[in-house]
Amino acid sequence: MGDTDKVVLVAGAGSSAPGWSIGKATSVLIAQSGAKVIALDCHADAARATAQEIERIGGTCLPLQGDITRPEEMDRVLQIATERFGSISTLIANAGIGKTGGIQETSVADLQRIQQTNVESLLLLSKRLIPGMIERGAGCIVSVASVAGIRYVGYPHLAYSVTKAALIQMTKLIAHEYADRNIRANTVIPGLIDTPRIQKNVGAVFSSSNDMEEVRKKRDAQVPMKRMGTAWEVAHAIAFLASDQASYITGTELIVDGGLTGKY
Repeated sequence: MGDTDKVVLVAGAGSSAPGWSIGKATSVLIAQSGAKVIALDCHADAARATAQEIERIGGTCLPLQGDITRPEEMDRVLQIATERFGSISTLIANAGIGKTGGIQETSVADLQRIQQTNVESLLLLSKRLIPGMIERGAGCIVSVASVAGIRYVGYPHLAYSVTKAALIQMTKLIAHEYADRNIRANTVIPGLIDTPRIQKNVGAVFSSSNDMEEVRKKRDAQVPMKRMGTAWEVAHAIAFLASDQASYITGTELIVDGGLTGKY
């Protein structure tokens, strides 16, 4: 990004297990450019771990814990953040949860819970941040969706897929509504990415014994490039769309999937 005056809120900035998640890698990469980063995560330890990585490279980061589905918690988080850094210029909407399973395995409560995190959180944060972006004269939102939101990925993932599709469309609508206010909104669509999340959420789909070597081999084989992507490869795409290099890009999607969607 190269702009020290930017203040970037990364929602979902931590990692659910040791290793590099998309949110953690994105936070570090954006901080490397000189931007001030607010590392927001539902787990305080995960937010602090990301902040430690940023501080280790000489960057500036404020780790905050909060539930992005609760308006009162986001009001608290944003008050702390703006008191520290001023108005927020950029939102990276990376927080997301899922549940494998199709129609029979997905309850209405499952769908509502996942929609709150994957979709409604973008509405909640955008309503609060866009007025400040308008005052700044510019702003940027980058949502992180999934190929599951645009394609069937080989196994039933109903609630996750439906909510990621909604996230893509909401981001596009934000882009069109605020384009004349110099606020850009785009979506990065990752494919099969090798992050700590796969062991926690989808390992059992690919291996009855949750053998991660078997899981990785099967997921690698699905991709035309014959490997999963890394968190850093997705983070570079996010950082690009959040940067001034993408100043004329809005209302679109950047797919980072090793050619996976080309198979369908």
